[in-house]
Amino acid sequence: MRRVQMSGDAGNALIAGYRRFREGHWAEAKAEYEALAAEGQKPHTLVVACSDSRADPALIFDAAPGQLFVVRNVANLVPPYEPDGHLHGVSAALEFGVMVLGVSRIVVMGHAHCGGVSAMRSGAPDSVQDFVAPWIAQGTPVVRRVAEAVEPDEVEQASEEAIVRLSLDNLRTFPWIAEREAAGTLVLSGLHFGIADGILRALNGPGPFEALD
Repeated sequence: MRRVQMSGDAGNALIAGYRRFREGHWAEAKAEYEALAAEGQKPHTLVVACSDSRADPALIFDAAPGQLFVVRNVANLVPPYEPDGHLHGVSAALEFGVMVLGVSRIVVMGHAHCGGVSAMRSGAPDSVQDFVAPWIAQGTPVVRRVAEAVEPDEVEQASEEAIVRLSLDNLRTFPWIAEREAAGTLVLSGLHFGIADGILRALNGPGPFEALD
């Protein structure tokens, strides 16, 4: 087999990681991958998470292949239900996960030191006005209200938690999500991951986020 080259430090790191995967994880889980290829996926949970490279849901939940259907974007935002014929990547993934794959849980997972949420407070950089600025604008009013209501040292985490709540509220604007939640066949959960301490905090109903054991 001819070896394809991926030049540069990043390419070398990717190839080295792929080789470790093939020699370690894939070799140990070969039968699982073959079964997934033959039978298809049946994930139990759909995760809406941030694209931040420090908060990988599969690592945090120690998930096996086929268990999680993951949707990642800037600041783990879920826009409201708008079937207007435009391009809606998050909504399309939600529809597929719920209507085709039949997941039984949707988790919105925010995280500490989120750059997207920070930009909601201070404004997006001039270099990302085409797509990032309008995308994060949907969370700006919520974040600014929260920032005015808490102490300065609480603003960062309170803002990140507020975006998790906003995304959960927007999930409930999708009729086929709201119907399933009301019927008890779909559970919605909100989480916040602390990058420095590795702790997951869960939204407890209308109350605060509380650390999981």
